[in-house]
Amino acid sequence: MTLDWISPAERLQSLPQYVFARLDELKANARSQGVDLIDLGMGNPDGAAPAPVIAAAKAALDEATNHGYPPFEGTANFRSAISKWYFRRYGVTLDPSSEALPLLGSKEGLGHLALAYINPGDTVLVPSPAYPVHFRGPAIAGAKIHNIILKAENDWEIDLNDIPPAVAREAKILFFNYPSNPTGATASRTFFEDVVAFAREYQILLVHDLCYAELAFDGYKPTSLLEIPGAKEIGVEFHTLSKTYNMAGWRVGFVVGNSQIIQGLRTLKTNLDYGIFAALQTAAQTALELPDEYVTQVQNRYRERRDFMIQGLAKLGWKIKPPKATMYLWIPCAVGWNSTDFALMVMQRTGVVFTPGNAFGIGGEGYVRISLIADLDRLGEAIQRLSDAGIRYE
Repeated sequence: MTLDWISPAERLQSLPQYVFARLDELKANARSQGVDLIDLGMGNPDGAAPAPVIAAAKAALDEATNHGYPPFEGTANFRSAISKWYFRRYGVTLDPSSEALPLLGSKEGLGHLALAYINPGDTVLVPSPAYPVHFRGPAIAGAKIHNIILKAENDWEIDLNDIPPAVAREAKILFFNYPSNPTGATASRTFFEDVVAFAREYQILLVHDLCYAELAFDGYKPTSLLEIPGAKEIGVEFHTLSKTYNMAGWRVGFVVGNSQIIQGLRTLKTNLDYGIFAALQTAAQTALELPDEYVTQVQNRYRERRDFMIQGLAKLGWKIKPPKATMYLWIPCAVGWNSTDFALMVMQRTGVVFTPGNAFGIGGEGYVRISLIADLDRLGEAIQRLSDAGIRYE
């Protein structure tokens, strides 16, 4: 029975279909027909979380006190671990009681921050391409979104000169993300200094997504927004344990930075959820306290996959500059194809799944994202399948 008299709120009707959900449908259909998919679509790390993290979670499950409602602001131990991690990595001092807030994954926090701070009609600046929640969260909140179209010739770094002064004067928030999903781009410290100066001039709230803080290679060290003098006065930074620690399904992230901004997000969340299961916060604390050797192993694994895939794609005509961070390759579609049709064609002909670039906004058209979430044998098979199907960049 169809309830024709019930319709979703306008905020949902205005959203296009989430491409990842559509991809899941197509993948499920292909698998039901016996297709052996090599899924390099979503940024879902392969393998389990580190053994000490799993052990900590198991032990925490035996603690009866962990089975009640956790504190709205997260456990004191986890917030302390977050603050210590930031100081160890970036030399940034945080007050764990007011400048760090655990989240049900960074996506949840980013989306809820939009609801906490955006009124219908507010202007929000968002790079394009971008991680979808950076523009979908504001869209749900009713924002007027100004897309900053990123350019390959600028190495996918935001050019602040592309933002008209009249738009900047109206803007309330700038979302951005370096190292970047989906492009793998990185930004210089000078860029971060410039964006802080820009935001202070125009009184814009900065929201930086640092989800790939530790997936960096070749001696590159990502910059934290909070390293920049004055940034904490006007901004917050999001992080997740999904990527580095293979904890995507655990749904653990956090936001740090300006205490006033964090308090607004906390107020919204107290009306919508009860926070992260305390046992998972204990496990997350263990993850942040792992020795650097673990992170080095993760970095080496993704660097090896990056280099292997770039070499394989080079034989098919793609000349790709190795990204200095993230778990992605961002490659142009074969000549004559748009993002969606190219990704669907590749999946239908080869069983290899890429994500169409337009899933990340209008600025992603003409590209696909490849996630380095399979071992070398499977990546090699993916390259072979592309070759056998005559799929080349030429």
